[in-house]
Amino acid sequence: MSVDKVVLAAPRGFCAGVEKAIKALDWMTRIFEPPVFCYHEIVHNQFVVDHFRSLGVVFVDDVADVPSGAPVMLSAHGSPPQVIESARRSGGTVIDAVCPLVTKVHHELKVRARKGYTILYVGHEGHEEAVGTMAVAPKSAHLIESTGDIDALSGREGPFALLSQTTLSLDEWQHLREYAEQTFPDIWMPNRSDLCFATTNRQAALRAIAADADAVIVIGSANSSNTVALAQVAEAVGCARVLRVNRASELPDDLTGVVAVTAGASAPESLVNEVLEFLDPANGVEVRSVTVEDEYFPPPPELREMLKALSAALDLVLATPLTSTFDGQADRDFTAAQVLSATGR
Repeated sequence: MSVDKVVLAAPRGFCAGVEKAIKALDWMTRIFEPPVFCYHEIVHNQFVVDHFRSLGVVFVDDVADVPSGAPVMLSAHGSPPQVIESARRSGGTVIDAVCPLVTKVHHELKVRARKGYTILYVGHEGHEEAVGTMAVAPKSAHLIESTGDIDALSGREGPFALLSQTTLSLDEWQHLREYAEQTFPDIWMPNRSDLCFATTNRQAALRAIAADADAVIVIGSANSSNTVALAQVAEAVGCARVLRVNRASELPDDLTGVVAVTAGASAPESLVNEVLEFLDPANGVEVRSVTVEDEYFPPPPELREMLKALSAALDLVLATPLTSTFDGQADRDFTAAQVLSATGR
């Protein structure tokens, strides 16, 4: 293998929603004795899931599998309302780590459904986010994956609304949005796109470097929608060789020339470093940035209240002044990368 140079996309890797979810589940493993349960994978990355399994987290696809009274976390992708209600009825602590951007779409769908809209929801069938979102108003929401799905609704009376899964590629969403606007000229859409800013930023960063690369490496799991979308972006701009890998051990040994590297929003930076070490470019690594992200999502409110209560109890036991006010700056400074590192605990 003779890689001349690596061009590294920025931003890449963990987004604010993933940071929030990983840190929240880490707190759960510190507060409660194992097992701690999590509805679906906390994020779509095998490295992250395996890390939490090693700490006693049990991932389930049905909250009925959670023993009564056991602590449970709901994943960042958002959960159907009936799942949330069922988890809370079990009697254990329930922490909802849903990404705020997904919550925004849930709210938009609920409001439009109450107003009698037929809702076109652009998403991927079976993806946890799509399942959770459409369950908010199942009689009003219709999954859209192709122009044919839009045509199938053309005989209905309006009004119509268009919403989308946050992790789609800009290209596939834009194509369907334009077709929906042609079919239903008065269709309602949010003032701000439902697409996650982190997803679009990562796609823009890759688009800026992929066309000139001999190969593109996208780091992330196959069940990560935004990771798959990154690979599609690289293919769309004309890169002849696009590799989606979980980690460096899956890379071939015949890569040459200029290699562009990025990572999906649920892929840790440690895996990026693994890949860079494996590629060992003769002329080093060049980072190309299209924007700087500084978004921060605080822990779920239920967890914040729990941490305040624990802090207050500790203050009483130690006979020290109360220091239970949530320290947002400390939480912002402590990263998910530290959670996943050997020295983070």
